[in-house]
Amino acid sequence: MRFLHPERDESLELALEDVFLTPGYFDGGSRFEVDLRPADFAGGSHPIVSANMNAVTGKRMAETMARYGGLGVLPQDMALDTVDRIVKHIKGADPRYDTALSVSPRATLRDVLGIIRKRSHDLVVVVDDERRPLGIITHADLRDRDQYTRASALMSPRVVTIPAGTPNRDAFLLMEEARVKAVPVLDAEGRLHGILTREDAVRLELLRPSLDAHGDLMVAAAVGISSQAGAAAARLLEMGVSALVLDTAHGHQRRMLEALRAVRQVVGDRVPLIAGNVCTAEGTAALIEAGADIVKVNVGPGAMCTTRMQTGAGRPTFSSALVCAREARRRGKHIWADGGVRHPRDVALYLAAGAARVMIGTALSGTFESPGDVKEDREGHLYKENYGMASARAVSDRTADLDAFERAKKGFFREGISTSRIYIQEGRESVGGLLIEMITGVQSACTYAGAASLEALHDKALIGVQTLSGYSEGTPHGAIRR
Repeated sequence: MRFLHPERDESLELALEDVFLTPGYFDGGSRFEVDLRPADFAGGSHPIVSANMNAVTGKRMAETMARYGGLGVLPQDMALDTVDRIVKHIKGADPRYDTALSVSPRATLRDVLGIIRKRSHDLVVVVDDERRPLGIITHADLRDRDQYTRASALMSPRVVTIPAGTPNRDAFLLMEEARVKAVPVLDAEGRLHGILTREDAVRLELLRPSLDAHGDLMVAAAVGISSQAGAAAARLLEMGVSALVLDTAHGHQRRMLEALRAVRQVVGDRVPLIAGNVCTAEGTAALIEAGADIVKVNVGPGAMCTTRMQTGAGRPTFSSALVCAREARRRGKHIWADGGVRHPRDVALYLAAGAARVMIGTALSGTFESPGDVKEDREGHLYKENYGMASARAVSDRTADLDAFERAKKGFFREGISTSRIYIQEGRESVGGLLIEMITGVQSACTYAGAASLEALHDKALIGVQTLSGYSEGTPHGAIRR
């Protein structure tokens, strides 16, 4: 990567909004030819990672991220028994088909309401005791019904199904002809195996699943920097996680380095070890020397984070990624850029700066696959709650085992928003929809830069610095948005 005006731009501290990618010559035939596989470790068709935040990554998010070619990182606050259960589920999930929501014919409308918004496909399958489909239920079937109405009375008996292994094109055309947006997928014995949506039949042509050496979906997990970090890492390794993330808001500190060394001793070279967060070359070097394969970069840019307003500490996003990536690359290692992503351009710019992957939090929290329950405001708009991992709410949860006095003391130190409404937006209500927006944007960005891979994007990127007006004129302003 080089700057358009290096004599001036190299000395500036720059946020993502301050910079742009200058178009160059592309010698390829199509944006579909662009290879977005990350260079840090094998697995994944693109560089998007879901953040290890309680309101972002749980079982559904981690499973779906892996199925769509990304990686989900389970939070460090999650009980290890829960992590074990989730990892087992993900490792046993189908790499291609979404997990079906199903009920027996004896279930009630109330039971259906409890699960129908757990997935974006809005489809509950009524199955018999052998898991053979009897009918389907969507939200349209729930109107003006008593909450104790049986599923057998709610369901539509017209069920369009496909056998497992049906090519994406054939499945899409079948759904188009039948005018349905999703179909149950059946195994060889006619039992319910999964769900395929019309959108996924197309998306899965672009998004290959992230698979480990055994052919199972990949999942990562985070560990705090307590004295128990080594023991926790050992248990997570036994569970079969594909990567470990040591995470704290201020990663350039003694406790992090001690925890890193302890975890590295346990892990060896069996899985990649990611550590952060830092925003300087010195912090990057310290974490790598202590054992990190990958350094997580940025302090303070997250939508739920108040660190910069509370402390004044941090650094603008683009400069943080650029400086830390240069140091990591000099040592043969990599970085992940964490936080501040609102648009596909932000992902492309982080990758141009040298990041191997990009971590997204708040944008993913507003999807059906995030852990929170769907809520409805007074106008009928759907939303989910999000909160920062250093907020009073997260600190309270994390210190639940302490006595009231110690919890009260620790409660003074908070650097995050405790509750925020993230509205579920049309086109972005599912992880698949959001990822396609991000990935196609990055693929196009690569062609504008004249690159056919992420490494080529970093090599060829010509970055300019712009005014706020320059940024503003590039935003869509031809329509009124709610």
